[in-house]
Amino acid sequence: MSKKIGLFFGTQTGNTESAAEIIRDQFGDDVVTLQDISGADTTDFDEYQCLIIGCPTWNIGDLQSDWEGFFPELDNIDFSGKLVAYFGTGDQIGYGDNFQDAMGILEEKISELGAKTVGLWSTDGYDFNESKAVKNGKFVGLALDEDNQSDLSDERIQAWVTQLKTEFGL
Repeated sequence: MSKKIGLFFGTQTGNTESAAEIIRDQFGDDVVTLQDISGADTTDFDEYQCLIIGCPTWNIGDLQSDWEGFFPELDNIDFSGKLVAYFGTGDQIGYGDNFQDAMGILEEKISELGAKTVGLWSTDGYDFNESKAVKNGKFVGLALDEDNQSDLSDERIQAWVTQLKTEFGL
């Protein structure tokens, strides 16, 4: 198994896909392979020891529709020993009671299936009430808010990717 990273994302408006492309570019040439979850198969996860999962929170705390459709399939994937980082897009002002819930839902499920979560992210600088993505005072992954803090996204992604390179052992 190679050290390459599989980045699986779902996107509704394009924000999560754009973030996925920036994350890929920050890692550099040929490190990250992007996979839209709408076209992914359970076996696509097998070839990666390191994964990045990207999902926007949709409606009121829901998974994006392609992830929602794929969610039951996660039970058929062996995540044992895999390092998994998460990122999500959401609106902390309009949806402050369930900001980044989709990221939390996916992290909880995938962790139960044996994955080790990496890429935890500080809640400092965000303004929200509740989130399923917060554990022990930190986000389970990178929280992006293109609606209210798009000016911070590039800087946040850069810092997060630097952190992940260490945590993934690259």
